[in-house]
Amino acid sequence: MFKVSDLRELIRLVDETSIHELHIESGELTFHIAKAPVVTTQVVSKVPTVPVELATASAPAASVAVAASPTATAAQPSTVSDDDAAHVGTALITSPMVGTFYRSPSPTAASYVELGSKVTEKSVVCIVEAMKLMNEIEADVRGEIVEILAENGNLVEYGQPLFRVKLA
Repeated sequence: MFKVSDLRELIRLVDETSIHELHIESGELTFHIAKAPVVTTQVVSKVPTVPVELATASAPAASVAVAASPTATAAQPSTVSDDDAAHVGTALITSPMVGTFYRSPSPTAASYVELGSKVTEKSVVCIVEAMKLMNEIEADVRGEIVEILAENGNLVEYGQPLFRVKLA
């Protein structure tokens, strides 16, 4: 039988190593730890098309190909949808596991965060209950909560977006 301190130590070891997932079965007890996917922010900018003169007729063919290459890349049209543009400078906080999403530590307590709440990397934003264990989920980013994407008390999947944060 595992003690809570043993489970915390396993979680800490997975967090500090390159292991992405750990699954342990002991008798009737099954324990599964999975790291949350890395939150990345994509910055999209439109590159203006600038005409570039190609090499003169006396230049070797290889230099013409090199000179033409940057132009071909810059001339590609940028495909930024309105939805992508609205989310530039934001990050998603996703569920690191399958479980039940709770916005507060107890039914009578206030929510950890609301729209407009400022968060840091270590701010607890919610709880995901999995196998009767209450797992506090930290923001892992610094910014402001601009969207709450999961419903309190509902089941969430691994990797499902829970919050959108405007990065500070």
